[in-house]
Amino acid sequence: MAGDGTGYDAGDITVLEGLDPVRIRPGMYIGSTGPTGLHHLIWEVVDNAVDEAMAGYCTRIDVTLTADGGCRVVDDGRGIPVDPHPQYPDRSAAEIVLTTLHAGGKFGGAGYKVSGGLHGVGVSVVNALSTKLVLEIDRGGQHHVLRFEDGGVPGGPLEVTGPAPRGRTGTTVSFWPDSTIFEEVEFRAQTVTERLQVMAFLNKGLEIRFTDERDGGKKETFRYNGGIVDYVKHLNASKESLFRKVASYSQVEDAHEVEVALQWNTGFHESIFSFANGISTTEGGMHEEGFKKALTNVVNRYARSRNLLKEKEENLDGKDIREGLTAIVSVRLKDPQFEGQTKAKLGNVPIRSLVERATNEKLAEWLEENPTEANQTVKKALLAQRARMAAQHARDLTRRKSGLDGAGLPGKLIDCSSRDPRECELFIVEGNSAGSSAKDARDPRTQAILPIRGKILNVERARIDKMLKNAEIQALIAAIGGGLAEDFDVGKIRYHKVIVLADADVDGSHIRTLLLTFFFRQMKPLVEGGFVYVAQPPLYSTLVGKEKIYLKDDNAKDAFLTEHPDHKHDFQRLKGLGEMDFHELRDTTIDPTKRSLLQISVEQAALADDVCSVLMGDDVELRRHFIQTNAKDVRFLDI
Repeated sequence: MAGDGTGYDAGDITVLEGLDPVRIRPGMYIGSTGPTGLHHLIWEVVDNAVDEAMAGYCTRIDVTLTADGGCRVVDDGRGIPVDPHPQYPDRSAAEIVLTTLHAGGKFGGAGYKVSGGLHGVGVSVVNALSTKLVLEIDRGGQHHVLRFEDGGVPGGPLEVTGPAPRGRTGTTVSFWPDSTIFEEVEFRAQTVTERLQVMAFLNKGLEIRFTDERDGGKKETFRYNGGIVDYVKHLNASKESLFRKVASYSQVEDAHEVEVALQWNTGFHESIFSFANGISTTEGGMHEEGFKKALTNVVNRYARSRNLLKEKEENLDGKDIREGLTAIVSVRLKDPQFEGQTKAKLGNVPIRSLVERATNEKLAEWLEENPTEANQTVKKALLAQRARMAAQHARDLTRRKSGLDGAGLPGKLIDCSSRDPRECELFIVEGNSAGSSAKDARDPRTQAILPIRGKILNVERARIDKMLKNAEIQALIAAIGGGLAEDFDVGKIRYHKVIVLADADVDGSHIRTLLLTFFFRQMKPLVEGGFVYVAQPPLYSTLVGKEKIYLKDDNAKDAFLTEHPDHKHDFQRLKGLGEMDFHELRDTTIDPTKRSLLQISVEQAALADDVCSVLMGDDVELRRHFIQTNAKDVRFLDI
């Protein structure tokens, strides 16, 4: 059919072949082209090896960051099939897997009973986004090699280069990310090891070895014969456990399997981490729902049977029972249904019933067999119940005093005139004098100032009822406007940038940590949504000609001197925020066109939970060790 004169006809329809769609729209397949997407390449390859382990064919995985910027993943599984593919007799199955989207052994059910790499796009996407990929397969006593270049172009057919070493079977994938696709192509060792450790916890007895050739061949090995029991111990290591024992149980029915481990600590925060086929389901789902429901029923039944709850007393709420709980809920199932492209929530209804049955039966048995621990659990939940009721009373008072018409806003809040949260910013400023300077330095239309006095309450060591009596915390809740804890509604926040502004000294660092702990614990969606920032007041100023320039820290100063070796002017170390005049504060820290902000992100909830517990908990030695180990490697997303 000829064109109809609209300028839009059949010739304008683009057909993308093979791996072209991935290179055109990489974000659709790996989420982003930033650091998260870059590391997603490693997860895709490692997930395939873990699938072999879950199928019972792989006992060890080696992950190496190579000196030339690549990554190599080696497993001792069965090896990708190398024979010709029935649909494409002139091409090997291995080539099809590497060059065709939605090709793999996870769709028909014969290759894998359960798998994490659900979409079947994994390793082909890695190939598409790499400048070079080398696939090596040891299978049937032979060593096969297949090379790809320039985003998945085969360098030739699959070749046999000799015998497999000492009867070995398995797959080796080596790849080098494409710098024209990614914003940066340098892998971060800590990001990789954190993920590999979790995978080792979830696969009891699987050995995962990590080597960083860029760092002198630095090695780490992860292997946990206790599996998720060891995971719970690891997560609770920075906390004071309520008792030493870890409750654990598992159940298998048909093609479904559930494994649970749990232990309470003396803290006030709930830490439940759920997984489906090794994939972290950060938004929960049916398996987590089943666990929570059955846990509530089991503990209440036990409390009633032991007369710890009297006949006329109301049941313990699930939140009361889960206070201080650390739990891992791991399920494996044949056809997982994940909600959303991110696989963040599990939707399979039958798995909820399985987890409920397992918890109702097995956890009830554990409580009967461990009466001392069971009684401690119930007593802790009863204390939490009393605190919850007191907190509800305090929360009702706070709610009544904080209408959005402005009448209930804290008196010390210097608000902005705009009512569009998308353009509004709230600066939380340490001290009244700094607040006064910030008031003069701000844009009154879009920038609000909330001065806070000194250090707020450490929420890591306080129950919510005590927290809500604290004047500074009441002011924060009222100003931000989204509520608190489980009532928090990110859709009601009054500012899309909540910026912590504190001095660049030890006290300022402590105040920042206290505030960030509060946001993470009590307004978690605010952090997860990317609404929390830390301002970076510069440490130095100097003159270049007649222009004053500001330098963020000693590294920036050293870089400046490298670029300006003949610089003669002195460097002025800037005073605290309260001693800056409003011009200086505006030009260095508040003006959006000149300032530098750090956006706070929670990439891994379990890690953030652990860090909060270490930094804000009671164990001084553990905190000192953490700070000494990590002080030079704290990294935020620089805006």
